[in-house]
Amino acid sequence: MDLRAATAADIDAVRSVARESLVASYGHAVDEELLDEAVEEWYDAGDLGDDVTDDDAVFPVALVDGVVVGFAESYVVGRRERVGEIDWLHVHPDHRESGIGSALLEHVESGLRSAEVDRIEARVLVDNEAGTEFYEREGYELTGERDVDIGGETFAEREYRKQVGRLTGISEAVYETEAGDTVHVAFDESDRGSRAPFYVAYADPDHGQRYGYLCGNCEGTDVAIDTMDRMECRDCGNRRKPTRWDAAY
Repeated sequence: MDLRAATAADIDAVRSVARESLVASYGHAVDEELLDEAVEEWYDAGDLGDDVTDDDAVFPVALVDGVVVGFAESYVVGRRERVGEIDWLHVHPDHRESGIGSALLEHVESGLRSAEVDRIEARVLVDNEAGTEFYEREGYELTGERDVDIGGETFAEREYRKQVGRLTGISEAVYETEAGDTVHVAFDESDRGSRAPFYVAYADPDHGQRYGYLCGNCEGTDVAIDTMDRMECRDCGNRRKPTRWDAAY
C-alpha cells in the first residue's frame, strides 16, 4: 500500500471509492437513491478539482497495486484557535480491515500538526458504527451529538475531537443581530465556508438553545440551509458544501 497526494487524475477513482464506501457503511440505513444523490452533490468533479489544488487541504490517496482504494481530506480552519477538520475518510469495502484507514488518518494528522493546528475534529453519522468505533480507537474524544437533516431525513451525527496543541479554552463573542437579538457565538463550533467559516450561534450564554449561524465573512446571521444541509449567507454569498458522511474504517 502506498500513500501520496491526490491529483486531478484521481478524481474519477475518488468518486468511485466514495460511492462504494458509502453504500457499505450506510446502505442498511439510507436509500441507495439518496446515496447516489449524495455522491453527485458531495463529490462533484469540479469541486474535487479545486480541492486537490487547495493549499489549505491535506488530501492523500491510498493505492494498492497502483489503484486508488482509499482517500481522506482535511483542511485547516483559521479561527481564534487553529483547527484541522477532517472532511472525509473513505476506504473501499474490499480493502477494509487492512490498516489503510489508520494509515490515511496518520498521514492527515501529520500534515495538520505540521500546519500547527491546536486540535483535530471529525464527524460521523451514528449509523456508521464502524466509523464511530474507528475514531474512538484512534484516540478521538466524543464531544457531542447533533441531528442533521439530509434529503428531508434526520440523522444523528457524532462529533469527535483530538487535542494536539496547548489551547483548550472555548472562545466566544456576543453579537447583536439586525433584528435586535443578542446571540452568543461559539468559535470552537464551525463549518468551513467558501470565503470564511460559519460559526454556531446560541440564544443563551449556556449554549442550550441554538439560534443559527454567524457568517465569518460578513458577520451576518441571515444564513439559509437547504435539505442537503448546504448553507449560504444571503448577505455576502459565503457558502458551505452539503454535509458529507464520513465512512472511516
